[in-house]
Amino acid sequence: MSAIGEILSNPAYHDYLAILKGARNGFVYGVKVRFPHALIMAILFGRGDWISRLKVIFRATKQHAMNLAKFVSIYKAFLLLQKKVNGGKTRSADNFIAGLIGGYIVFGNRNAVNEQIVLYVCSRVVASFIPRANSPYTLSSTSDSGVKPIPPDSRYFSLFAAACWGAVMWLFEHRGETIQPGMFNSMTYLYRDSERWKDLRTLIWHNK
Repeated sequence: MSAIGEILSNPAYHDYLAILKGARNGFVYGVKVRFPHALIMAILFGRGDWISRLKVIFRATKQHAMNLAKFVSIYKAFLLLQKKVNGGKTRSADNFIAGLIGGYIVFGNRNAVNEQIVLYVCSRVVASFIPRANSPYTLSSTSDSGVKPIPPDSRYFSLFAAACWGAVMWLFEHRGETIQPGMFNSMTYLYRDSERWKDLRTLIWHNK
């Protein structure tokens, strides 16, 4: 076995390598989610020439991917820090605290991309408190409104972002069955798949 293989399979390095792969998975997922969305929005609602639209697509995709990469790595790093501080033991509140700190650092700055992500997370947090039903999810229609949106106050948005991320990370670990399936699959990819790899290829290039 090579020196790299020994490091990858050594349990002593697992938690540290999980931070690296978490950042990798966060970046890849951010690109996969944001790029097609930004492309469609540019085609349907974009203004200006295509050079300007491509720049908008690139900026939005880069920001989404980098933010997810940073959040996953910060979240995992603070989980590891708390575990070490508590003598190798994990606590129920660790996920909330790590998500709270990561959400504030990464998503506390209000901009269009961050606001979309935080509102998406918040909606899933709120929906998790709805009693579970046997019927599948249904889509409800929305009506047009002439009201002009006013963005949130940046001071309150930072706290709002932190609370949402702390809550959703705790729910994922301790009440995963209450999270919307699409988001649960996404979070599984980001936080659980990044705990497993077989070699350098599955650590850096491929998820599995």
